[in-house]
Amino acid sequence: MTATESLNQVRNIVVMGTQWGDEGKGKIVDWLTEDAKAVVRFQGGHNAGHTLVINGQTTALNLIPSGIMRPDVQCYIGNGVVVDVGHLFKEIDKLEEKGVKVAGRLWLSPSCPLILLYHIELDLAREAARGEGKIGTTAKGIGPAYEDKVSRRGLRIADLLNPEHLRARLTENLQYHNFVLTQFFQRPAIDLETLLAQLLPYAALIQPMLCDVGLALAQHNQRGESVLFEGAQGTMLDVDHGTYPFVTSSNCVAGNAAAGTGVGPQFLHYVLGITKAYTTRVGSGPFPAELSVQEGVGQHLSSIGREIGTVTKRVRRCGWLDIPLLRRSTLVNGVSGLCLTKLDVLDGLPEIKICTAYELDGNRIDWFPSGADDVARCVPIYQTFATWNESTIGITEYKKLPVNARIYIEAIEQHLQTPIAMVSTGPDRCQTIVKKTF
Repeated sequence: MTATESLNQVRNIVVMGTQWGDEGKGKIVDWLTEDAKAVVRFQGGHNAGHTLVINGQTTALNLIPSGIMRPDVQCYIGNGVVVDVGHLFKEIDKLEEKGVKVAGRLWLSPSCPLILLYHIELDLAREAARGEGKIGTTAKGIGPAYEDKVSRRGLRIADLLNPEHLRARLTENLQYHNFVLTQFFQRPAIDLETLLAQLLPYAALIQPMLCDVGLALAQHNQRGESVLFEGAQGTMLDVDHGTYPFVTSSNCVAGNAAAGTGVGPQFLHYVLGITKAYTTRVGSGPFPAELSVQEGVGQHLSSIGREIGTVTKRVRRCGWLDIPLLRRSTLVNGVSGLCLTKLDVLDGLPEIKICTAYELDGNRIDWFPSGADDVARCVPIYQTFATWNESTIGITEYKKLPVNARIYIEAIEQHLQTPIAMVSTGPDRCQTIVKKTF
């Protein structure tokens, strides 16, 4: 079934991660854009890592929406995204070197908060000061930029267009941030003129790319055109609903697709939750179903799944699929259907397990706890499944999957009471099964 056929019952889809990120959202957004006219990012920054494989060629995106690989798709970066303009133009240059047309197809909200040099320096200084208690941030200035936004001292893309105003705001902000850098962290101060020299050349480049994103999406909707809302990170990294404080600095859940782009929730017709057939996590924080990546099944998942962070280049922690975690994610996001990715990584294992519940303080619980301390004390309860020896790589019809693979998938549906609409059987765009029309 093609993406066009799968989209015939809904128009706008939110694609978001249901675990700790790295679920394969980029590939699914790229696949769905066969029949979409617009893709919009609504949160996060260039701490996201979406890897696309198209006809064997790999492209890694951080900030630019995954729909950029489809020549007829318009791509938007909404007001909920924090933007490092230097990184943005480096990413544009890399795409254009590959022959991907970006000009006239990529649009940004002037309300996007800017990530500035002092945000990066603060991020690095704070993480170093935490020592053993570090969070595992990507050190790209994401958190400090969101802090400035909330504290109402942040600068936005629109501020680049007024040099005098920009100078005045930076002067004021540097008084504060340089005091913290020099007096608390004993780090060098950031020089105003150096910062201005970095930023001002981008003003003329970025001005033609600015637009009213909310209005543009409304116009797509009025024309009956499909819009994809592309999430970054995953639900368990959400600043409100994740394993706080081991989280990112934005809301990764589906509800933020509206606030982060400037449209109402009535625009969100279907929520597609992306989940791996197992679980991974980058960075610190509790992980009940974790396995050692140094041996056995954990090593298999890590090596066969190529579980290295697209952005961080760190080896991801790996474990069995976690049903209580997914129950929490489907609740928080109002998931309409799931896409199961990396099923092929499970091929050939001696046995497969699913964490179906936890034991916590002597009691069985079926839901992922809301507090990180409780999560850390959870002991997983497993259900074991027979494996399959046949390869699932590249299969595009559900009925052609091995019987035991289908039993595994249908058990997940039963546990979650949520349909699995899609199954990914490999990294390439074409290695996709549509199990249920949306």
